Amino acid sequence: MLRIPCPYCGVRDETEFRYRGDATEARPPGGAGLGAFTAYVYERRNPRGWHVEWWLHVAGCRRLLKVVRHTDSHEIRWVGAPQDPPPLPGDAAP
Repeated sequence: MLRIPCPYCGVRDETEFRYRGDATEARPPGGAGLGAFTAYVYERRNPRGWHVEWWLHVAGCRRLLKVVRHTDSHEIRWVGAPQDPPPLPGDAAP
């Protein structure tokens, strides 16, 4: 089980959160066409290594969080607000 350190509520079990998707994918612009929007909604990469994700704290503060998690070990390196930039790959973990 993941233990996610919510910046507002403290460390909580993953059962309090819902995965909301890849935080590195940008929504296509309005005029991009149906194909671009369909790809954005349905096509998923399966990255290996560090990945930036959206998690919603549904059983706590109900805030959307940006999480940097390793997809192999499930280690969580960083958690922040949606507007916060995640650390660069070479940065030391906070």
